[in-house]
Amino acid sequence: MNKRNLSNFYKAVLTVIGVVCIGWALFYLPKPAYSSGYLFLLAFAVLISPHLSLILPRSKFSVSFSDALIFIAFLVYGGEAAIIAASLEMLANCYFIKRKGNMVFGRYMILTNTFIASISTAITYFVWLQVANLADIQIVSPDTRQLIASLGILALTHFVVSTFLGAVFQILKENTLNLWETWKKDYFLSSMTQIVGAGLAGLIYKLINYGDVFTAGIALIAIGIIYLNYRQSIGEINDAVGNFEKAERDKSEVERVRRREAENHSAQLTVSLEKEERANDALRKSEKDFQHAALHDSLTGLANRKQLGDILRSLIEEYKQDPSANFQVLFLDIRRFKDINDSLGHSIGDKVLVIAAKRFVRMLSPADTVARIGGDEFAIVLRDLATVGKAQKVARRIYQSITQPFSLSGNKISIDVNIGVAPCDVEYETPEDILRDADIAMHYAKEKNDGLAVFTKELRSRFLERVRYEMDLRHAIDRGELSMHYQPIVSLIEGRLIGFEALLRWHHSEFGMIPPNKFIPIAEQSGLIQPITVWILRETTRQLAAWQRISSEYENLMVSVNISGKHLSNDDLIEDVETALEQSKLSPDTLKLEITESSAMENAEHTINMLHKLKQVGVRLSIDDFGTGYSSLSYLHRLPFDTLKIDRSFVSRVGENGENSEILQTIISLAKNLKMRVIAEGIETHVQLAVLQNLGCDYGQGYLLAKPKSRDETEKLLYKRPNLLPFGSGLGFESPEAAHVEENLPVF
Repeated sequence: MNKRNLSNFYKAVLTVIGVVCIGWALFYLPKPAYSSGYLFLLAFAVLISPHLSLILPRSKFSVSFSDALIFIAFLVYGGEAAIIAASLEMLANCYFIKRKGNMVFGRYMILTNTFIASISTAITYFVWLQVANLADIQIVSPDTRQLIASLGILALTHFVVSTFLGAVFQILKENTLNLWETWKKDYFLSSMTQIVGAGLAGLIYKLINYGDVFTAGIALIAIGIIYLNYRQSIGEINDAVGNFEKAERDKSEVERVRRREAENHSAQLTVSLEKEERANDALRKSEKDFQHAALHDSLTGLANRKQLGDILRSLIEEYKQDPSANFQVLFLDIRRFKDINDSLGHSIGDKVLVIAAKRFVRMLSPADTVARIGGDEFAIVLRDLATVGKAQKVARRIYQSITQPFSLSGNKISIDVNIGVAPCDVEYETPEDILRDADIAMHYAKEKNDGLAVFTKELRSRFLERVRYEMDLRHAIDRGELSMHYQPIVSLIEGRLIGFEALLRWHHSEFGMIPPNKFIPIAEQSGLIQPITVWILRETTRQLAAWQRISSEYENLMVSVNISGKHLSNDDLIEDVETALEQSKLSPDTLKLEITESSAMENAEHTINMLHKLKQVGVRLSIDDFGTGYSSLSYLHRLPFDTLKIDRSFVSRVGENGENSEILQTIISLAKNLKMRVIAEGIETHVQLAVLQNLGCDYGQGYLLAKPKSRDETEKLLYKRPNLLPFGSGLGFESPEAAHVEENLPVF
């Protein structure tokens, strides 16, 4: 069990024991405690005592009147009353200290401290009972010796128990094993609290029971003077410590500034020497070499962005004066070039860029221009081409050439490119305008995975729309525009509702409902899919937990949440799932995560590792859209999936007489052999349903069974408790139409 789990387990144990102690104290609270005096003591503990606390210098602890109040409660009203007083006082004091900003509390630490106070007070009470019985000590006695003995037992026991519980929690939190050193370093100073508290409690108890008004007044004045003097002393010590620490910090800052100035001076001197050396080198070069360096890329020798801009600016002006002076601009981007750098190194990556540049030049005429404009991006200017069709032919020849594999340093390398084509147009005023549109076309080619695309104004509108959607999607959660719909998943044997697939919907404040096939790819490409998925996990687990409480028959109701490939590749997914389950209190085995086959196969070894970690959390796993990702069976049997979801494309192929169902039979048989449950999606006809039932498919979803519903509609469905199989469905084929279908179904 790791450190976090041990700490959480210890908190849980303290919580249970603390609740028992408080409950026991409330149940057995003695009759004298039902009085205005005890209520006054509780009010004093909650409202006034926190304001009187004194923070010990250079310590995590404070001296307060809380222990005095607890011991007075022991002496006057009994141990049960003391337990309640200790719990309330600790809760109030922690919140007061947190609000003042004197200490920082971790998650649930205020409640943990409260339960530690109740447990330590309860143990103190039981220890005192045993010792008092053995030593024949009476807690209510005019004998000062017996009072001192009682207070000593209470103070010592309370100190030992409370600091022991705190020290155990500290070593679990910090993952250390030295209990004694932790106790001595962090908790020994807190003994002053119990000593001062015991003394004050004894004095106040004597004054209440055996003193007169005059004596009590004198004593209270003396206590007040002592408190004010001590508070002033503590304040002066804190100020002195603060001044000393500030002086040390100032001294360190001065030293750091001096070091920084020395380093800056050294760096400036180095830079100056380098500049002088570069200046000397530049003087030794010819003017021609200097101009070449200014206008060409240093790695490939191609024109750079500046030279490309000069050429395009000249061509734009020439085209405006003579429309027959056509030219076309190609924007090229090498696909997955980062993978080459990451896997083979940057030196190999640079050589790949050089080879690509040479291939570009070989495919063009001397009048054309090739430029490297940054990273793995290139631009080509094609002159004297009358139509965009001719530019496309050139672009395809470039594509065929660049995609030919080659060997480099013992590695066989294949590269691919995305090409965007932008024809000249009178609307272009600057080189940036035409490069922007060629870039838009290139991104469209990348999006459709087709290698080549020609710019149109419609593409620009789509690009601007995508940019707008991406910007608005970043704030959709905060604006409350995202919502969840739930499509029922039904047992194809019983018609029983077993759960839902959670489906994201976006209701844009201006454009209305945005289709998922528009905004989900944007979320994937922009990286927004991860925070959106975190929100979906939190929303769906909370909602399912509420639905499970509707009836005992829904206690195993499940919800399926789609996980993107980008989120699956991020280790934060484990923590995101655990956080959602912890906040919703949902049983992990009723949450199912759906991963598409293509995402699972993108990095199979990492996927296997991540899925096994998720299984340890306790959630269920489903492989989605099975049959579309070309997965390898050598990996498939290693993936710990619980269910396999058949892609709707295979279900929709089933004909009116049940034909074209061979693939369904193969997939279902494969799943059964791998001991997986099978879900078929996209069931829209009675024939499809009947074929799936005959093949032994376990579950299904689709418009024939139930459409996706909003949260409120889904909740109404749960209260109706319907059988979701349509009339006439089932292996028996009750309706005549179904019987006709059965006669024409193939036999498996």
